[in-house]
Amino acid sequence: MKMEINVDDITAWVGDFFWPFIRLGALFAAAPIFGARTVPIRARIILAVAVTVLIQPSLPLLPAIDPLSPRGLLIIFQQVAIGLALAMIMQLIFSTLVMTGQMVATTMGLGFASTVDPQNGVQVTMLGQFYLIIATLFFLAFDGHLVLISILADSFTTLPIDGEFIDVQVFWGVANYTSEVLVSAVLIALPIMLGVLLVNLAFGVMTRAAPQLNIFAVGFSLTILAGFVLMAISIPLLSPLLSNLFANGFGFMRAVVN
Repeated sequence: MKMEINVDDITAWVGDFFWPFIRLGALFAAAPIFGARTVPIRARIILAVAVTVLIQPSLPLLPAIDPLSPRGLLIIFQQVAIGLALAMIMQLIFSTLVMTGQMVATTMGLGFASTVDPQNGVQVTMLGQFYLIIATLFFLAFDGHLVLISILADSFTTLPIDGEFIDVQVFWGVANYTSEVLVSAVLIALPIMLGVLLVNLAFGVMTRAAPQLNIFAVGFSLTILAGFVLMAISIPLLSPLLSNLFANGFGFMRAVVN
């Protein structure tokens, strides 16, 4: 008895895993934590394959399309665009904490203290890296990575393979979401900035009242010390702010894929 091999069946079987893998691979290549430079490319590929195998049984029926055909190449571009769009939104969320650290460091006089961000390979302030680590731990502690994968898995239902492309208005929405990111960064950094500003005003009043005192000799150190004290006081208050930030981000991501 001869076993007949149908090319269409093979194409359909490969497509069941190939199309989800492309979308997941694009997400893991650029999303925070997953796409960090410290994460090897092999690890990202293995993770994308593992998640694809896990979520594939729950996905809707995928069309049998030749990946090497013009239609297949267009669909590959579509899947990469969807994955990168979700990853970009997550990058905006994490950039909020980097901007927060930048504003706080500049106010305290620590803007010169910078280091290389191992996640993106760019120069950021030490405080920006500190807030980024806090956000990463908070993100993992509240299973944000699982929520991100869940949103992407749901996107195969709302944005099916070979379906309509993402509306152009979505990209405008991502651009407008940047303004919310800036507002969130200011809200997180505002208490510390105001506290340091009051300290500087106090030094100004002291210098005006007693010009013979060399306030500037100790003002720099005291400003940094006051900034660190205010940071220590404000850290317990970050939980509701970060919860709201990630909740809004995930809500926006669900609106993008719906």
